Amino acid sequence: MRASTTRRGLILAGGAAVAAGAAPGGQRRAAAQEAGETARIGLILPMTGPFASTGRQVEAAVRAYLRAHGGSFGGRRVEVLLRDDTGIAPDITRRLAQELVVRERVRVLAGFGLTPLALAAAPIATEARVPMVVMAAATSAIVQRSPYILRTSFTLPQATMPIADWAARNGIRTCATLVTDYAPGLDAERAFKQRFTAAGGQVPLELRTPLRNPDYAPFLQRVHDAKPQALFVFVPSGEGAAAMKQFAERGLREAGIRLIGTGDLTDDDILNDMGEPAIGVITSHHYSAAHDSEENRAFLAAYRQVAPDARPNFMAVGGWDGMHLIAEGLKRTGGATEGDRLLAAMKGLSWTSPRGPVTIDANTRDIVQDIYIRRVERRDGQLWNIEFDRIAQVRDPGT
Repeated sequence: MRASTTRRGLILAGGAAVAAGAAPGGQRRAAAQEAGETARIGLILPMTGPFASTGRQVEAAVRAYLRAHGGSFGGRRVEVLLRDDTGIAPDITRRLAQELVVRERVRVLAGFGLTPLALAAAPIATEARVPMVVMAAATSAIVQRSPYILRTSFTLPQATMPIADWAARNGIRTCATLVTDYAPGLDAERAFKQRFTAAGGQVPLELRTPLRNPDYAPFLQRVHDAKPQALFVFVPSGEGAAAMKQFAERGLREAGIRLIGTGDLTDDDILNDMGEPAIGVITSHHYSAAHDSEENRAFLAAYRQVAPDARPNFMAVGGWDGMHLIAEGLKRTGGATEGDRLLAAMKGLSWTSPRGPVTIDANTRDIVQDIYIRRVERRDGQLWNIEFDRIAQVRDPGT
């Protein structure tokens, strides 16, 4: 694939986006970086391709953070270099990470929309001793692939176990599972089954759909025929509308089968497009745009300034908090960007996020956060994930 397709040359500095090329002046800019002018962050996201919605959400949140908080932290001006890895080939992500570290002399790598892409960049972070902030990808094992990885998104086991507990407490005794067949989906499948069966439930049917161009209809027909009390679903961000539509078309609700899942299923970004089939669906997740807090209201207002026609989702809050983690790390070091020193400054940080209280565990470098049980409801003519229960300070059970 041509470099012009995979290298989206945007520099976000102080909240402003400026077009840039393939950096013919890379050596001059590297010298300026070393002289202390800027702290450069390489943001690698799928801005085109099947997972572009993830990239758009994270990138908008990063811009919103810079706009709201200024472009300097710890006395160091920040520049964010955005690169599009298209979300389809780990080799592209690895090459972009290598170029950003070697040619552009970035001090932090960030973004990473899918697990295989984050794993591809991990060796680059380790070799270069550069902190790598995972803002979206959600497989448990990611943080273990490099001592320089920190995560501000979530993990699938972290989000899944609370809905398994809820199902068992609320009279569901048989529940089929339907997950996308890649690492996060397998994490979700394993976590749900382990927790649900430990509480006395049964999983009579376990189904996995392809990551690319899935057709849910034949899988949902098998669920209809098996007649479990409920169906647990995990699909990647952006796929929930298709899964919901086919759930309705196959008549599973009319057959008495309840739909539950992780919050990826009722993604805030596309929830309004799902219509009536989504109403009443129960999910567990770490963020809802309907979360009632001053911090979330400030986040929503800042996000609207850069993306007035979009509703931020859980990917966006991962980008906002990832930028906050980097900014606070720079403040702690007084603007120093040496990799080990900046990493140490970020480990153990706690703050109140738009999602609620969070901590980057100093030992695992993974996020500790509240998980909420939510129900899709219509309010003021729109659909929202309304939180009605909270499980405080959940650690990733998968590590």
